[in-house]
Amino acid sequence: MTKPSLITETQPVFITHDTYKRECRYMRRIELSEQDMHAILESMDEDTRVYFSFHNVERSITAGTLLNGYDGFARAIYCYIKQQYDTALHDLINGQDFYVKVIN
Repeated sequence: MTKPSLITETQPVFITHDTYKRECRYMRRIELSEQDMHAILESMDEDTRVYFSFHNVERSITAGTLLNGYDGFARAIYCYIKQQYDTALHDLINGQDFYVKVIN
């Protein structure tokens, strides 16, 4: 399995944020498999999972889904990738905006 990495977009990507009723602009993404995303969601504590739902209202975790990132989500992804892939993505937890693209 390929280790996840941060990808810098050449053009901004806009993802709807249903709760804020606006589009969020992103220049960085990380691609995670459906399996990894489900494992990350399972690893989250209740507060982090609720906040994930706030940022990604009723989004399915299937290939092609784009998810809004936020600090707590970044930390959950960082910890999971460090444990499962022995890779530390320090740039993911530097406070800059990012989004997740769910892949197969």
